[in-house]
Amino acid sequence: MTTIPADRGRVTGRLWVLCGGLCMSLGGPIIRLADESTAWQFLFYRSLGAGLAILLYFLVTNRPIMAMLRHAGASGALGGLCLAVAFTGYVWGVMHSTVANALFLISAAPLFAAFFGWWVLREPVVRSMWFAMAGVIAGVAIMIGEGLAEADLLGDLAALASAVGFAGFSVCIRRGRHSDMSPTILIAAAITAAFSAVMAAASGTGLAAPLVDVGLAGAYGVLVIGAGIFMLTIAARSVPAAELLVLSMTEVVFASLWVALAFGEVPSVLTLAGGIILLGSIAAQAIVGMRR
Repeated sequence: MTTIPADRGRVTGRLWVLCGGLCMSLGGPIIRLADESTAWQFLFYRSLGAGLAILLYFLVTNRPIMAMLRHAGASGALGGLCLAVAFTGYVWGVMHSTVANALFLISAAPLFAAFFGWWVLREPVVRSMWFAMAGVIAGVAIMIGEGLAEADLLGDLAALASAVGFAGFSVCIRRGRHSDMSPTILIAAAITAAFSAVMAAASGTGLAAPLVDVGLAGAYGVLVIGAGIFMLTIAARSVPAAELLVLSMTEVVFASLWVALAFGEVPSVLTLAGGIILLGSIAAQAIVGMRR
């Protein structure tokens, strides 16, 4: 009788991750629509949207903010910092490198998560996970193979820092899995908003963006971060850190699909082939994880 809830938790946890990745995939079309604001402006208003979404969650569920932050503890604070690094590193990587290079480097996040998870949490990495991680990296490499090129070293390092940040975030919320780790999103939103505001001011553009783009960025924060990453914090209670990031890579596949449907962009043969490998690896690991 005691094993049934645990087994159910493992299944629902992986479903939460897949749904979170699907939710985060909506970010691609939203970014494409917000084409009149700078990256730092978009990042600022996106962070505000995510922060407001989490604050609304606290309000609706009648949870005191300061008590929630204290309850998340050091894991929540460090996880929020890691997530802020991931958000900012991705934007900086895309700005100073190529999108292909950035995505390829970020796809290495499950490898970092596997190492951190073993080092900090002593979570073993089963054989199926190594195959899944290899499939994820191979699939992403094939999808963006035509765009891989030499780019600015600083941009590549920023994208790599984003991968490490996502890995650190997954391990932190996994470490605090017995608590509500949603405050990590609020912490990350506050740090990212402050940093992007400074960068916007330093670049001379400021934060005066078109209202349409402000609305799109806010919607991104609510749907992609507020909802998508919130689902990952729920899933972390029963899904190991490395597997958490592998399954969330559904974002890459579905983001390409939504952009193709919304903007009529026909994916190349390499994109389709890589997407099939990527999605197949994720599906196989999800099935193995649920059965295990």
